[in-house]
Amino acid sequence: MTYRKRLSHRIYGGDNIVNLSDVRYLPRWVILLIDICFVALAIALSRYLIEKLSYHNEEIFLNESLVFVMMIAAAVLFMFIFRTYAGIIRHSTFIDLFKLFLATLCTTIFAALFSFFYKMIVGERLIFMSIPFLIIFFAGSFTMLFLFRLFVKEFFHFIRDFRRSTQRTRILVLGIDEQSVAMARAVLDNPNIPYHITGFLTQRHDSRRASLLGKPILTKEKIDKSSKEDLGVEGVLLMKETMDKEEMNYWVNLFLEKDLKIFKSPSLQELKDTENQGSIKKLQIEDLLNRKPIKIENEEVRRRHLGKKILITGGAGSIGSEIVRQVTLFNPELIVVLDQGETPLYEIENEMRATYPHISFKFVLADISNRHRIEPLFQKYNFSMVYHAAAYKHVPLIEENPHEAILVNILGSKNLATLASQYHVNRFVMISTDKAVKPTNVMGASKRTAELFVQALQNKGNNTTKFITTRFGNVLGSNGSVIPHFKKQIENGGPITITHPDITRYFMTIPEACDLVLQAGTMGKGGEIFVFDMGKPVKIIDLAHRMVKLSGLEPDIDIKIIFTGLRPGEKLYEELLSDDAKTLPTHHEKIMISKDSDMEYEQIERFCNQIVKAALRREKVEVVQILKQIVPEFKSNNSIYEVLDK
Repeated sequence: MTYRKRLSHRIYGGDNIVNLSDVRYLPRWVILLIDICFVALAIALSRYLIEKLSYHNEEIFLNESLVFVMMIAAAVLFMFIFRTYAGIIRHSTFIDLFKLFLATLCTTIFAALFSFFYKMIVGERLIFMSIPFLIIFFAGSFTMLFLFRLFVKEFFHFIRDFRRSTQRTRILVLGIDEQSVAMARAVLDNPNIPYHITGFLTQRHDSRRASLLGKPILTKEKIDKSSKEDLGVEGVLLMKETMDKEEMNYWVNLFLEKDLKIFKSPSLQELKDTENQGSIKKLQIEDLLNRKPIKIENEEVRRRHLGKKILITGGAGSIGSEIVRQVTLFNPELIVVLDQGETPLYEIENEMRATYPHISFKFVLADISNRHRIEPLFQKYNFSMVYHAAAYKHVPLIEENPHEAILVNILGSKNLATLASQYHVNRFVMISTDKAVKPTNVMGASKRTAELFVQALQNKGNNTTKFITTRFGNVLGSNGSVIPHFKKQIENGGPITITHPDITRYFMTIPEACDLVLQAGTMGKGGEIFVFDMGKPVKIIDLAHRMVKLSGLEPDIDIKIIFTGLRPGEKLYEELLSDDAKTLPTHHEKIMISKDSDMEYEQIERFCNQIVKAALRREKVEVVQILKQIVPEFKSNNSIYEVLDK
């Protein structure tokens, strides 16, 4: 159904309300007709003014009909030449204004020439006081044509803004810098974005009487003194890239107190994309915990990976899959991705082959505790680097099944490290955890044992491989981590379960963790344990409160928070360094080297063989007893194995 038929149907079909938003644009002949009417009005107005200003009583026009026909014909001619009627009025630009100027000027010049030649031929003046008349005509006609377009343009802008303000979420923009203004303009210009900008917000006091894009500028004091209803807005839009963590927390706390929703802006290109309707999203807790990521030395990292063969174990997991993605950017010759999880390995294979068809991949389904399965990979491919991210990590499950942690975290690491040394891999980077520091659970102790083994292997005779360990805190968004767990509980209406009101954790993002892995792989000389400056630990209860508020709900009212007690092996506070460890700085301010105690290779080799045999016999208590011999600082907490410490 055409536009005219739809409009006719609405008018004659009983619906007499024509929505202005349905009016796409006026036909060109209507625009031309309106312009002609304004030209005729300008002629009449000029004639009237000249008559009032004249001291003579004679007629202004010798032949009034001829003057009208001549000037209107000239106006129509030049409107056709310059196509002043062709543009959509509500989208008029300076070019359209310039066309009007030229058409009106040419019409005036033509009328002056016509009058001049008429006098030469007929001998009488067609227009008395022709110069003042033509000046008034030019000014009047151009002004009326311009004001008509300006009125239509502003009228449609008003209608559009009015409809947006009633049908869309009303928000403020945080900041008055160039980026914030550009962001606001992009939102206003994109009709598909369901948000309406009502003003700007700043801490500055010299802008309270100013405006931007026709919108008022509010100060922080105004927000303090006003309620959400007084402000007439539902939320605030911000660009988190322009703020540091302290500034972000300051504003977020203020907005949450006022019950305002907090939205984050994507890139300006995404906002300007008229097809992109979901580019503005609610601020997530990850955005508040995220810090400025490590700036890796891309050239050194590129040199270590370009044209090389890389093995990544645990490559389908949270950390491993991100390492795969980042290593791919440096154009290696081959990436072998190894994991024992069939479904996630299949998913990362589909993703990588679709996204990077020019990179050679091999996806291997295997268990790292089976040396006979993984040794052929070392025999076939001359690996330059091994990233070892495969591990069992869930504390309560490992506490119940300690023998499984031994087979994967210790035996698997031992197999990989030994093969890396045997086949002269240049670098071996193992991912550890902060739970390996003064461990209170089997998982942490097993990772500490793996650390001791690779450190000891570094100093073994005839070894040429550089063994490097990286120690992380909790990773945001990883499988089984607290934030996805809380999100699911909030989506289900609660309650949120927390083990203890005082429990705290360090947090980092997956990209941050992988940046550290890549950096460590290039800067390590062998035998180091790299730790990351993770800032201040976060109380989990505060994390839960913020997540509930960011969801637009109230803690303990809309979403209950309950405490379930510490789980087996869990401790209140995580640590990155042991008490007797010393740290050495590196050339990167966020990365340090932990000088932990080590062990002779023969001793750790004997312990590993002993504990693996116990694990194969499923002797849980014996496994933990041996772990406590290997890692004397391992003291079980809230666990059945606490009796072994007595």
